[in-house]
Amino acid sequence: MAPIKNGRLLFNEVPTGYPIPGRTTVYDGSGTIDVESEPLNGSILVKTLVLSVDPYLRGKMRAPEAKSYNPPFALGEPLYSHGVGKVVRSEHANFKPGDYVYGSLLYAEYFVPKDVSYLQVLVRPEPSLPWSVYIGAAGMPGQTAYYGWKAYSKAKAGETVFVSTAAGPVGSMVVQLAKQDGCKVIASAGSDEKVKFAKEIGADVAFNYKTTNTEEVLAKEGPIDIYWDNVGGSTLDAVLGNVAPFARIIICGYISQYNGEEPYGIKNMRQVLTNRVAINGVLVFDHHARYEEEFYKVVPKKLATGEFKYSEDITRGLDKGGEAILEVQKGTNTAKKVIVVAND
Repeated sequence: MAPIKNGRLLFNEVPTGYPIPGRTTVYDGSGTIDVESEPLNGSILVKTLVLSVDPYLRGKMRAPEAKSYNPPFALGEPLYSHGVGKVVRSEHANFKPGDYVYGSLLYAEYFVPKDVSYLQVLVRPEPSLPWSVYIGAAGMPGQTAYYGWKAYSKAKAGETVFVSTAAGPVGSMVVQLAKQDGCKVIASAGSDEKVKFAKEIGADVAFNYKTTNTEEVLAKEGPIDIYWDNVGGSTLDAVLGNVAPFARIIICGYISQYNGEEPYGIKNMRQVLTNRVAINGVLVFDHHARYEEEFYKVVPKKLATGEFKYSEDITRGLDKGGEAILEVQKGTNTAKKVIVVAND
């Protein structure tokens, strides 16, 4: 078989602010691959189908010496994130041609993973759901919401919950989990369209934080028993100023300070003491052993029946991956951002 194009999205430069397409990330469409003869060396050849674009990717766009819980991207190499791909060829006993795999996939049309331990064969529990949902509401973002809510919310019916970035893939799942537990939900989002979606999935109070004062809403609708934090900064401070005794704060993201913004100094930390507030950070991989099996039994079925709702913002083509990443960092995406690289 003649070689075919194998496009890749490369990490080209450490950004100082937002990741700029063509500078921070560069699409390289010059590469080719012969899928029949590419050496596998005991591994597998994966065709990438869909890739997840998530806020945490910005934290990996850093210099190697900058430490974090997640390793940085390597300059000159393809980016990677959660995705679904299809096995084209295999020299590994755990995978066979035609299998679908889920896990950390390169931003490349085809690739041979050096380490297959980051991949698992994905048997679609609900065939009516497209593969893209398995990297969104039925994948890592949905797992983050489900695991964090189960582990830390200690929710009781009638409590008041505030969710920031409530129309995103994590926040929207938290809204629905909180409503399922009988809570009153306050939701913030960054556009009127996103506010509308937050209301459609059950939020009792939803507002555009760009046009409405967050602190005024919380003072009127609170106090807050549970806060799911996707943004940090002044929003977290507003919550601390309006917490109920024994409130729980679950910190999932800090996107207000991912792109070179001046760190925000929290003014209301005293409330943690006076109201005996519990604060926990949630990273999805800490909780797989406890909740993953339960998640796949519960969540895909509820998504397939419509009991849980989801929304997607699809970018088609790896060549537009840099723009998709920037949209998520700026919040101009309209829903869960997915890059469709190829059809099955």
